[in-house]
Amino acid sequence: MSVTNIIFIILRLFLGGFMIYGGIQKFQKPIPAPIEVVEKAEKFKAPEKESTLQKILYISGAKQTGYFWQLLGICELFFGLLILLQGSSFVGAVFLLPITLHIFLFHLFLEADELGELIQTGGLFIANIALVLKEKSKWKHLLWIKPI
Repeated sequence: MSVTNIIFIILRLFLGGFMIYGGIQKFQKPIPAPIEVVEKAEKFKAPEKESTLQKILYISGAKQTGYFWQLLGICELFFGLLILLQGSSFVGAVFLLPITLHIFLFHLFLEADELGELIQTGGLFIANIALVLKEKSKWKHLLWIKPI
């Protein structure tokens, strides 16, 4: 087994593990009632707490839809499992790409001051890109179809 193969196994374990953990976390706490969200948001009305308010409203809004937060959790669990299984890791990596991009952009725009989380979520996104690019022979023909 080459060093490259070992690195990609580690990337799969890293990304798949984080996605499964994140998916499970989506179901750990009950979804707060709308009035609870408003009460929590009221505590962060001051201009210097605007970034915290944005995060609260964004995540609470996703939870309040009644489906999005749960669907995201299911997708993280399922795609994380696909990545961990050798035969389906490419499919899992492709499906996870928009999710890891979204997680990274959330932290970039709403938690830019949290350097550790930016590095972590950036690492997840880069690992995801690397897993997709590793299999470019499987999909590169889709980018340019030669006319007959």
